[in-house]
Amino acid sequence: MKFSFNHLLAILIVFITACNSNPKQEEEKTTDKEVEEKVTEKEEQQNNIIFFGNSLTAGYGVEAEEAFPGLIQKRLDSLGYDYNVINAGVSGETTASGLSRVEWVVKRQPVEIFVLELGGNDGLRGIEPQETNKNLRAIIDKVREIHPDVKILLAGMMVPPNMGQSYASEFQELYPKIAKEKNVNRIPFLLKDVGGEAELNLPDGIHPTPEGHKIVAETVWNHLQEILEK
Repeated sequence: MKFSFNHLLAILIVFITACNSNPKQEEEKTTDKEVEEKVTEKEEQQNNIIFFGNSLTAGYGVEAEEAFPGLIQKRLDSLGYDYNVINAGVSGETTASGLSRVEWVVKRQPVEIFVLELGGNDGLRGIEPQETNKNLRAIIDKVREIHPDVKILLAGMMVPPNMGQSYASEFQELYPKIAKEKNVNRIPFLLKDVGGEAELNLPDGIHPTPEGHKIVAETVWNHLQEILEK
């Protein structure tokens, strides 16, 4: 899916405006204690799928069962797959903070599939792509160190070109390079057909509505199913 310059510019403006208008709101959506409770409930399960990301994964602004990880669980159940989804998303997460907590998350239980959705907040904060690249690779390495047979799905993100065309291009190129060199599966763009669509996002213009999450879930499922069927 291609976005025009003006389309991406509009996404960035509402994103930055929303973040600056209420900086504490997103951070308070999901706490480490809540993540621990969700993880603990599932730790005896063997076929775990961990969704590890930021507010998009955590389901900011919607009910847990309406967020795309919850919808994936419903799809798995309806099709008879014996897999258990753990939503380990934390609002406001960057790749650096994700790296600092990933070991704690994945050590708590067996992990069959690890879905990594991070980097969007790095881009919005103008963090150097090299740093994001380093952190994403380190997260993948850490998960494999603890669970050598884990299957990893990396969710790609984009930043608008008004961050600087060079920056935007370098950022977008991170994900396919990492996926190829680390031999992991990849979703080209997590928010395909949702990003920039006002009716599919909350008033902040950033986070998907329940309807938006349904589309994101379809995008994720199309790639997750390939892993499940291997």
